[in-house]
Amino acid sequence: MALDTTIKVERALRERIRTAAQAQNLTINEFLTRLMNEHERRKRMARAAVAMKSASPEVMAAYREETRIWDVASGDDLEGW
Repeated sequence: MALDTTIKVERALRERIRTAAQAQNLTINEFLTRLMNEHERRKRMARAAVAMKSASPEVMAAYREETRIWDVASGDDLEGW
């Protein structure tokens, strides 16, 4: 079990967090966990976008071809596998 800790934030911010968490039927911990997960995902996606923009045309062509192949494979009517 994770150990609890305290972080210091202004009361107004704490109330904003609490209100947002309650609106989604989440605890503050669950809300902050989701918020951090979303933040980290946005950072990963931004890095991926930079990498894709700097990739050579050959690399991008190979990526698009592989993506096309996976798109075809995902439509193989084997749902549930």
